[in-house]
Amino acid sequence: MRRTLLIAFLLLGASPALAQVGQRSIRDCPDCPEMLPLPAGTYTMGVPRGEEEREGVPFDLRGRSEPQRRVTIAAGLAIARNTVTRAEYAAFVAATGHPTTEGCWSFVNSGTSYEYQERPGLTWRAPGFQQADNHPVVCVSWDDANAYAAWISGRTGRTYRLPSEAEWEYAARAGTTTSRYWGEAQVAACEFGNVADLSLAMALNLDRRPQFTFRCNDRHVYTAPVGSFRPNAFGLNDMLGNVWQWTADCLNPTLDGQLGDGAARTTGDCTSRGMRGGSWSHLPWYVRAGNRARGQAADRYSFGGFRLVRER
Repeated sequence: MRRTLLIAFLLLGASPALAQVGQRSIRDCPDCPEMLPLPAGTYTMGVPRGEEEREGVPFDLRGRSEPQRRVTIAAGLAIARNTVTRAEYAAFVAATGHPTTEGCWSFVNSGTSYEYQERPGLTWRAPGFQQADNHPVVCVSWDDANAYAAWISGRTGRTYRLPSEAEWEYAARAGTTTSRYWGEAQVAACEFGNVADLSLAMALNLDRRPQFTFRCNDRHVYTAPVGSFRPNAFGLNDMLGNVWQWTADCLNPTLDGQLGDGAARTTGDCTSRGMRGGSWSHLPWYVRAGNRARGQAADRYSFGGFRLVRER
């Protein structure tokens, strides 16, 4: 049975030391993701009062990135410079025989409704649009992402895993406190990420009003090659835009109960998991460093991928 999903499904929703210029990256095997060490630091997780109103978040969906919490990220954590690519994921599938399961939620060109449908024939190999090997892998479930992390861990003898929501937000903010790591202005979005912009709106004849579309042109309709845009201050690419990124956390409705050490929350609705960062097809208010979103862990999305962290 085909399911239809409106765009609202995804919402649940600092002063760390900046990474040193010229920091050395880590690559534990030739086709492992390139990792960047994160500096230790303490930051304020979540969004301040007024941000959601200013950004046009629907009233009934506000408050899920509150209350703000102080979180400390310890030294020794590294995070991937990029989301996992199709080539990296293909190497995993070839080496392990991990199954490629059909069925993926896909953006539907239906005018201004911004609708998604679950399409049974789509897979990470064929997500409904053209991709190259250096594009982020999409149509992968939370379990697929964890299987990939376990494979990398086994090959390297290091612990690779999905980031917690708190670790992800710390890395995305990179020392900033604004709604996006490039500031509050939406017009700068296309310098830093592949977002729902005029390229998408014109190609698919979508609503061009500011509440629906970033008023800039990033030159991509669907996914873009990883690293196509300016990185944040930690040197990380595509922390906002391109694809939503799975995190380790079970679904919790607010930040009440968030742990101060940044660990993932393992209680709550664990059939759903946190997703962060926004995508090439989501409205501007979704694409914010503090915005909390969720996906069904067993589902796959043509706008969803993942990146890994590595423990010491």
